[in-house]
Amino acid sequence: MKILNSLWIRLTLAFTLVILVAVGAIAILINHTTGTEFRQYITHSGMRASGSGMEQLVAFYERQNSWDGVENLFAEGFLVSGSMPGMPHWPGMATGRLEVMLADADARIVFDSTAKSTGKRLRRSERTGALPIIDSNGQETIGYLVLSMPNRGKPDVLGTLEERFLERMQSVLLAGAATAVVLGLIAGALLSRSLTAPLQRLAAAARAVGSGDLDRRVETTGSAEIAKVGQAFNEMTAALEEAEQLRRNLMADVAHELRTPLSVLQGNLRAILDDIYPLEKVEIARLYDETRLLSRLVGDLRELALAEAGQLGLNLQSTDAGEAIRVAVANFEPAAESGMIQLSSDVPPELPPVMADPDRLAQVLRNLLINALRHTAKGGQISVSAAAVEDAVEIAVTDDGEGIAPQDLPHVFDRFWRAEPSRSRAEGGAGLGLAIVRAIVETHGGQVSAASPGLGLGCTFSFTLPAA
Repeated sequence: MKILNSLWIRLTLAFTLVILVAVGAIAILINHTTGTEFRQYITHSGMRASGSGMEQLVAFYERQNSWDGVENLFAEGFLVSGSMPGMPHWPGMATGRLEVMLADADARIVFDSTAKSTGKRLRRSERTGALPIIDSNGQETIGYLVLSMPNRGKPDVLGTLEERFLERMQSVLLAGAATAVVLGLIAGALLSRSLTAPLQRLAAAARAVGSGDLDRRVETTGSAEIAKVGQAFNEMTAALEEAEQLRRNLMADVAHELRTPLSVLQGNLRAILDDIYPLEKVEIARLYDETRLLSRLVGDLRELALAEAGQLGLNLQSTDAGEAIRVAVANFEPAAESGMIQLSSDVPPELPPVMADPDRLAQVLRNLLINALRHTAKGGQISVSAAAVEDAVEIAVTDDGEGIAPQDLPHVFDRFWRAEPSRSRAEGGAGLGLAIVRAIVETHGGQVSAASPGLGLGCTFSFTLPAA
């Protein structure tokens, strides 16, 4: 029973059944049609060879000018074997097994030896197999003669040679049908195996992925549908592999980022307990700063996880992007002045509003400005600009600071990434600000990008938001 559950076995059986039914039906039809048509041919050939039967019918019609009373002619037995010179001996005629119908020029039956169809019209099949009766001038069809064998009994209008010919035809037909079935069975088995082979490889690959082998891929071969399944499987495993790598990186990064403040807290508390550090407010304030750093790091991670999971709540409304830029620049002007950095904004008065969460937009601008101030030296310049582009608004934060190497540009929005790994947290932050920027912007349906001519030449961080 387990073997019958195999798809290729079922497909093979299905192909075999279809072939048997089709070949059997065709063989039966051909056998029946061949026998019937061959007997019709022999019968009509005998009639055409003798010719006298037709002559009597033509003479009767031209003498009567109609077919009235033709049944008397048939009653005289003019079609009986031996009554027509040169006509072969047909026992079927002698025993009355040959059925005869005569129709007029309009195909209406005027005589039927079975007395079943008199007065009716010839069917199309009867009309096709009928012998036309032509007048003595050979110009006009005056009737149709239909000769057929009855369904009952064994037809015996065929001679020995004819019977042998039919038997040979039936033998050839049977052999051809058997050969077709065998070849169809072999072709069906091969086709079934070729159809199920990609599925078997896919099942093996799925089991490997389930065991943790996320590098496994399958060949996208076979039919278009099977190839699409294989392609989807490869895309799925690639996504799983990437997600697993991100998960591992995240766990490693979180452990690394939490280790430092926890170590500081643990060491300082141990020192206080051992009376190495006095229990004073200065030491407590230092420990409090470390807890704030931990709290900010955990909050950023939670916010980033919500954004990447599509669960970051947004209060979308028509927002004046220009006003948001002016407020952000005003808030950071004191920090810029203390670092002797020139901070400016360039917002056109006709800038359209954007569909955004005002608080999240302010957070994006704040993170970008913090990043720009961190990497701009004294005497540098930072500008925030905005412009309408198609059905969106593009906002850019440009500085003339340290710049970014070309090989580092694709990673600037990755979490915990720093251009200089040796940079301390106090100098370079936790590495989550730009990752949060990208998550928030993409949650709004916008795009974020970074560009830099090179190290020491500054950089530009830009993002788009849909216009309201």
